[in-house]
Amino acid sequence: MTTRFTPVKGAVVGVDVGGTFTDLFYFDEAEGQFRTAKVSSNRGDEATGFLEGLKTFGDVADLGSIVHGTTVGTNALLERKGARTALITTKGFRDVLEMRRRDRLNTWGLWGDFTPVIERDLRFEVTERVLADGSIDTSVDLDEVRQAVTAAIAAGAEAIAVCFINAYANPANELAALEAVRAAWPNDNVASSAEILPEIREFERTSTTALNAYLQPVVGGYLGKLSAALAGENFAGRFHIVQSNGGVMSTDTARKLPVRTALSGPAAGVIAAAAISREAGYPNIITGDLGGTSFDVSLVVDGETSLAAQTTIDFGLVVRTPMIEITTIGAGGGSIAHVDAGGLLQVGPESAGSRPGPVAYGQGNTRPTLTDANIVLGRINAERPIGGKLARLDVEAAKAAIEEHVARPTGLGVMEAAEAIVKVADGRMAGAIRLVSIERGHDPAKFVAVPFGGGGALHAGALIKDVGLQAALIPRYPGINSALGCVIADIRHDQVQTVNLTVDALDTAALNARMVEEADAARKVVEDAGLQMERIDIVFELDMHYVGQTHTVSVPLPVSIENGSTGLTRETVQKAFDAAYQASFSRLLPGLAAKIVNLRTAAIGRRPRFDLKTLAPGADCSLETARTGTRSVWFDGGWHETAIFARLDLPVGAVVEGPAILEQPDATVLVDPDLSARVDELGNVILERK
Repeated sequence: MTTRFTPVKGAVVGVDVGGTFTDLFYFDEAEGQFRTAKVSSNRGDEATGFLEGLKTFGDVADLGSIVHGTTVGTNALLERKGARTALITTKGFRDVLEMRRRDRLNTWGLWGDFTPVIERDLRFEVTERVLADGSIDTSVDLDEVRQAVTAAIAAGAEAIAVCFINAYANPANELAALEAVRAAWPNDNVASSAEILPEIREFERTSTTALNAYLQPVVGGYLGKLSAALAGENFAGRFHIVQSNGGVMSTDTARKLPVRTALSGPAAGVIAAAAISREAGYPNIITGDLGGTSFDVSLVVDGETSLAAQTTIDFGLVVRTPMIEITTIGAGGGSIAHVDAGGLLQVGPESAGSRPGPVAYGQGNTRPTLTDANIVLGRINAERPIGGKLARLDVEAAKAAIEEHVARPTGLGVMEAAEAIVKVADGRMAGAIRLVSIERGHDPAKFVAVPFGGGGALHAGALIKDVGLQAALIPRYPGINSALGCVIADIRHDQVQTVNLTVDALDTAALNARMVEEADAARKVVEDAGLQMERIDIVFELDMHYVGQTHTVSVPLPVSIENGSTGLTRETVQKAFDAAYQASFSRLLPGLAAKIVNLRTAAIGRRPRFDLKTLAPGADCSLETARTGTRSVWFDGGWHETAIFARLDLPVGAVVEGPAILEQPDATVLVDPDLSARVDELGNVILERK
């Protein structure tokens, strides 16, 4: 292969740390060579598996850069295991985090409990007031700020957030308070809304700032351990983190803005899936990442990932920062199957996780999981478990657990019960896919599923049939897909600034100056990342709506900076808004004034293109050598003698008729009896109806 670019130093490694396995993708940029690895994760001591995986590629000191997708922030939010945090806010706004928006935990009924991540005794009010027009009505009382800091420290707070009511319009009071806080606070875990989200709407701004502070000690401590472990191996290269928007940032930025890592790991997988499918000729895809605890679904239209300006990680935990739109349900390989009080079979959301894991792992769990059902059905090879974590899996123990907890309560046989577990899980996954496609106006028949993670390819066939998808594309290394996404992701930094003016009242010269200033600041953050880039693109968007409306539409601006100006005019803004509004709602509202709420600026450092043909099968592969034998596998109520293939040995153009199983070290591909599989020129497996 022709080398497309020269590394800064050594190879780049993408690392995705999951609950069960740590996945790694190594790419030698100079030689165009790659390797993969999958090692066990150590929950609570992730640095051990992290280093173990890196060492499979040789001396860690020889690596040029490491890009890491992490779920530490996600888990801390979901499990409410962040730091003890304090909040300093404007007098009268102590309870913004608790009041939220007019939402409720349960759709039917007004009952339900919500506990903010910052308890009320640690939310302090101080005298200050900035009006909505930016004028200072009352200067901040710094003595009250210092008293609040003293009280927070005495109460054992590990982090502190500062968020004043109208700091987006004028941050002077908040910045003065921030200076006083930093002078007295014992560590660097200090977050300010003026630095994190200078955007209108107090709840979203307060929530994002509070969650950032809540995560700083957790994510910062985790990254500190990894950095120390790498330093102990004499690693002198660059260490970066994948953001929730699919871009990459430095670890220094991640420590300051850990809230931007909330969907880091899943986002990397979507980036890789989008790149693979574009190259393979399938621009419209629905990704499905099936790991040990969850099934993460995302929609990619015309080759572009969908970014949401705001995401709710869990009820009431709102993060207002660009993230790839990902829908998550509790239906992973470790999801526990049980019969509820009404006699209905359920799978998840409770999970056995990595410890103790499925019953067949022999680590103490006695309740059956989705993985146990696939093992009993013969779909997973008990003699060759993925990842090399165990020598073999205990099929009999899995059968006994299904017999006790599912078969007897439902009156089914063991095999019928195992198949029922899989079908219930398939139904839940199909529901998640319908949620992101049909319910958003997209026809699934025009989309291709791209399943990845350790278990995604086991369920692709069922999803094609249940949802009516066009086909499924199984990446060359589905179990390592998120680690590959870490390697190919661009560097990205997003900024937002509230404008709050109608188009008619817009001072275009002032907006131009602000856009140039925002672009320069964002560009500097990207340049400081230190990774090799072909160029840096600056992208501008406006959040706009008609006067009187609440919700906004994203309006891309077709402008670029030349000679210190974007050349933006009111006519350009109005035309762009009309186009975006028409595309979203199929109509305009003549006579109403259009209003600019926020300016969004993104600097994107484009990484050198990764040649996916590098992953393709070699010329020595053949269908005959790939076939390793047969075994009995349960499909549709009975046993079928099923051909087994070594997936990575299948040549380009090979066609395998179902029923068949394609095995590889990082995943298993199931080809249902009424489907066929073919290998494309990139080594992807395309599952289609016969």
